[in-house]
Amino acid sequence: MHADRLFPADPGTRAIARRLYNSIRALPIISPHGHTDPRWFADDAPFADPVSLLLTPDHYITRMLYSQGLSLEELGVVPLAGAPAAAFDTRAAWRRFAAHYHLFRGTPTRLWLDWVLGAVFESDIPLAPANADRTYERIAERLARPDFRPRALFERFGIEVLATTESPLDALTSHAAIRASGWKGRIISAYRPDPVIDPDTPGFAANLARLAELTGEDTGSWDGYLAAHRKRRAFFAQMGATSTDHGHPSARTADLSERDAQALFERIVRAARSGAAGGADADAFRAQMLTEMARMSLDDGLVMQIHPGSWRNYNRSLFQRFGPNIGADIPMASDYVGALRPLLERFGNERALTLIVFTLDESAYSRELAPLAGHYPALKLGPAWWFHDSPEGLMRFREQTTESAGFYNTVGFNDDTRAFFSIPARHDAARRIDCAFLARLVAEHRLPEDEAAQVAHELAYTLPKRAYKL
Repeated sequence: MHADRLFPADPGTRAIARRLYNSIRALPIISPHGHTDPRWFADDAPFADPVSLLLTPDHYITRMLYSQGLSLEELGVVPLAGAPAAAFDTRAAWRRFAAHYHLFRGTPTRLWLDWVLGAVFESDIPLAPANADRTYERIAERLARPDFRPRALFERFGIEVLATTESPLDALTSHAAIRASGWKGRIISAYRPDPVIDPDTPGFAANLARLAELTGEDTGSWDGYLAAHRKRRAFFAQMGATSTDHGHPSARTADLSERDAQALFERIVRAARSGAAGGADADAFRAQMLTEMARMSLDDGLVMQIHPGSWRNYNRSLFQRFGPNIGADIPMASDYVGALRPLLERFGNERALTLIVFTLDESAYSRELAPLAGHYPALKLGPAWWFHDSPEGLMRFREQTTESAGFYNTVGFNDDTRAFFSIPARHDAARRIDCAFLARLVAEHRLPEDEAAQVAHELAYTLPKRAYKL
């Protein structure tokens, strides 16, 4: 891969970007928001094969291949009603992937995959039918080596801290095993309460019952339900968590009276136990619970993350066959000024609260979110997320937020990935884009180069570490 990839085309500006990048390229990676499996690091077992590692779990890859006519089963995705095929041919799946690698030209997925194949596995790039078998064999051979086990790679990639994301119903046994092992790698969880906050979640009533079992609280009563959250949040914090994570359909918040909130909860519980859909009450309850979570964050210090604006599981037939997280989550337009106002009216002026917002609706960054973050002490902006986790998206994020929010009301970069091997590739891309943006400011005499170098260091390392209390 070219050493100057993603840098400006102008030679003078490119030279500035190169100098800035070289000053930060080796900084440790702070990965505060992701979805990697903590069992990898608890068990430290070898990864099974190239397909189950790089292809099947990556919805950026599977969604593109599905759009071009390949079935998910061909890529190793197992239907909910089925079982892994005993004779599934991973090499054949890899060959299919290689035959369609051209589909990723110009996409961030191609950028990350080329980095993984070339820099990590020292394979030929790009992947193609002619080198598919040779690449498969090289990756399989490397995965069998001790230096390619999860813990060794964590250290090789220069990751200082990696946050996974778990439900309140998770016992965090893998995190406990990591701690007990004596390994020094820092893997922490984030509290993702959606399964017991969103009444539209399948099995919501059963989830409330399980929450009651875990906490000894009556989750059929409003006070007991809130107490159960406090207990689970305390448990997650005890296990190292520093943040909560909320993936609601919208950014709507509410600030109901105690009486009205209790009445709303009672209606939610009755509907859940009867099997009825939540309807308007479900949206109102999600809105109220974001404000309740902010209240709890003021008490226990956990950083609060909100990333609304996704119509999850949009392709109903695929969701019914394969379950969630198969690449059919689609961005929606979101209102933030009106939606966040109840929460910000109540807690936005609190310096002790950190509320980090990500969005898939890029237009909202310059129009709404940057002006809000440039005013409220509690509010910070996360970088481009999912579809905009790309060179263009990351550059647009800086262009749309810096003039109103500056750099210091943002929180660096999060990789938000299930693909462990892409973490360093994504962070490298983000660092290059930030340096390209800063180089332009230097070239236009809007920022001295020594200050740009300081900002580059802060965006890559200091700001995420500070924002997430790491």
